Amino acid sequence: MRPLVLALAAGAALLSATPASAQQQVTVTATPNSGPAGSSTTFTWAGFIRCKGTVRINWSGTLLTTAPYVANGSVTANIPAGIKEGTYVFTASDDCNHLARNTFQVAPPPPVTTTTQPPVTTKPPLTTTRPPVTTTPPTTTTTTDTPSSSSETPSSSGEPSGPSDGVLVLDKDNIQPGEDLTATGTGCPRGAQVTLKSLGQDVGRTTADDDGKFTSPVKFTNIEPGRHKVRAECGIVLVGNVDVTLSSSSGGTTSTLVVLLFFLLVGAAMLRRQFTGLRR
Repeated sequence: MRPLVLALAAGAALLSATPASAQQQVTVTATPNSGPAGSSTTFTWAGFIRCKGTVRINWSGTLLTTAPYVANGSVTANIPAGIKEGTYVFTASDDCNHLARNTFQVAPPPPVTTTTQPPVTTKPPLTTTRPPVTTTPPTTTTTTDTPSSSSETPSSSGEPSGPSDGVLVLDKDNIQPGEDLTATGTGCPRGAQVTLKSLGQDVGRTTADDDGKFTSPVKFTNIEPGRHKVRAECGIVLVGNVDVTLSSSSGGTTSTLVVLLFFLLVGAAMLRRQFTGLRR
């Protein structure tokens, strides 16, 4: 019996000699337990009992933040800014000398993400193109009376009958039957077919060039002396005049024949009278 009493007395003495901090295990953690300098984390402690006052959170021996005393509690604080990367010790303690330790890993700051805005696409302005307006040149028609050598009014060769920029020119003002005659004109549409007419007959055909010009011989089938109009039709009408005359040699020959015929008739009459007298 006595040894048992001695053992209980020794246990009580050992228990009374053990510090209070060894009798109750206290802990402290950080959530998250790693992050860059300046980041926020929550410190959580447990086992701080039978005390009053405040709970202090220290970072590497320097007070970081405090909180009202509770046995189990937490407080949020920021990791000191500007510190280097590495492992740091933080503690939680109270006024009753409870003390708990743990570590925090200071990580490098996260990379800076640059958001690139997509390029702004500008739509080109809407352009409306109108088709060119095509103007058809006016067609001028000249109405003339039926040409004749006795009723035509004299006019200068090359008299235009179409627009002011068109003209027909004959290379001769006077010709004799069968003599060559050439007509030159301007003002026709590009590449137009040109028909030359006189007295209702076709006297020449040609084609206008890219500038509206043309040249064509004029050939009369039957023609009488007098003034005649030559018409060039090519979408417009151009008019020129030419005089047809008989040569003086032709007139002289005719007169000589008339005189000779007269004398032959006179001679025949005289011979007839002579033969008549002899019969009597």
